[in-house]
Amino acid sequence: MSKTPALMLQGTGSDVGKSLLAAGLCRLFARRGMRALPFKPQNMSNNAAVTADGGEIGRAQALQARAAGVEPCSDMNPVLLKPQSDVGSQVVVQGKVVANATARDYHALKPTLLPRVLESYARLAARADVMVVEGAGSAAEVNLRAADIANMGFAEAADLPVVLVADIDRGGVIASVVGTWAILPDAERARLKGYVINRFRGDPALFTPALGIIRDKTGLECLGVVPWFAEAARLPAEDSASLGKGRAGGGGLKIAVPRLSRIANFDDFDPLAAEPGVSLDMVEPGRPLPLDCDLIILPGSKSTIADLDFLRAQGWDIDILAHARRGGRVLGICAGFQMLGRTVADPLGVEGPAGGVAAGLGLLDVETVMEGDKVLCRACGSDASGHAVEGYEMHMGRTTGPDTARPFLSLEGRPDGAVSADGRIMGCYLHGLFAADSFRAALLGSDSGLEYEPMVDAVLERLADHLETHLDMGRIRALSGL
Repeated sequence: MSKTPALMLQGTGSDVGKSLLAAGLCRLFARRGMRALPFKPQNMSNNAAVTADGGEIGRAQALQARAAGVEPCSDMNPVLLKPQSDVGSQVVVQGKVVANATARDYHALKPTLLPRVLESYARLAARADVMVVEGAGSAAEVNLRAADIANMGFAEAADLPVVLVADIDRGGVIASVVGTWAILPDAERARLKGYVINRFRGDPALFTPALGIIRDKTGLECLGVVPWFAEAARLPAEDSASLGKGRAGGGGLKIAVPRLSRIANFDDFDPLAAEPGVSLDMVEPGRPLPLDCDLIILPGSKSTIADLDFLRAQGWDIDILAHARRGGRVLGICAGFQMLGRTVADPLGVEGPAGGVAAGLGLLDVETVMEGDKVLCRACGSDASGHAVEGYEMHMGRTTGPDTARPFLSLEGRPDGAVSADGRIMGCYLHGLFAADSFRAALLGSDSGLEYEPMVDAVLERLADHLETHLDMGRIRALSGL
């Protein structure tokens, strides 16, 4: 393996803030003129991004690449698992779908994946000044250690130093750090070079005795106590566990988004959540869609037919149809677009049992068939009024029918989506379209002046400032080998 300077962040658990810390470190290194490249050997997320080389990676690695000022590529996340059910996932390797596997099947597959992961890492490391590597879940999942490619298994194969990240906001942080250290074998403990306490609120002086306790129990030194960074809610999130945290605006136009069981690419809604004149309601299961909403948006899903069943089980189909009858607007993105049609068929078993057919909501006169190769591409174009849009497509289905004669968008000179005859029901396959400021203003009927993409870059800058203030960057640079 290349001896390119590198540091791996592993967590005491899931959702402790590893992704955000990695993005901040990428920006810090980049500000010093270094080519920092992000890497996550294995990820599990239905929030993905399309790369310039025509693959897909986890959204967090795309954000980290943006923070580093580099173009995202498939090697940055060589294994991506996209959950389709409670026990199975679509397996994406180096950007391409290779299988649908149950958890047991994937565990058997993992030994064949480490060479591919190391291959991707070597290609990136050969052109980097420093690698910022992110683990997955918890470093202490020793029951999954055999054939591990996500945490210590990869760290040992690539010979990387590891910094442990712990989230104090969820409580039990001393036990999480000491417990992780205690459960690891000696060789893996030796890779731990320190730890970071993340999402701290309150007076740091009150935590000082805890640092001594952790040092006495483990010998590890604290590399920083990072206070809560509230603006993290304004950056694209990867884990659906973060949905609903700081996502709602105040007053004004009311938009409802049903949180489907396999919701995907939900960062589509970040620009709407950032709008000061918009109230974005990510409606949890068990709650009806609000009667007073102005617009309902059906999101993407990893399993269209299964989530159609889920939508009906929640009674949301009744809410949507009633909203449409009252003259309300409905917009579907990708799987949400498919759900608005008359039928969704899966003859080849792309998302579930072969031959499945489900009735859609019937609000658009279109039908969808799941077949063919997966469409993965970036695209730009405009809506019917000429407002520019850009984003990416990521879908298996092909949608046809009379309403496609009124396309919602024109992308690269070709039609995309459909609009009902009365103009109130709309759908398309383009993810990311709400980030286009003029299009978003036209859709909302008002222009707040929000420039979304510059705002994201400004938040990344402030994140880097935040980490520089609260991390021992001299020690971190030294540990990485710089």
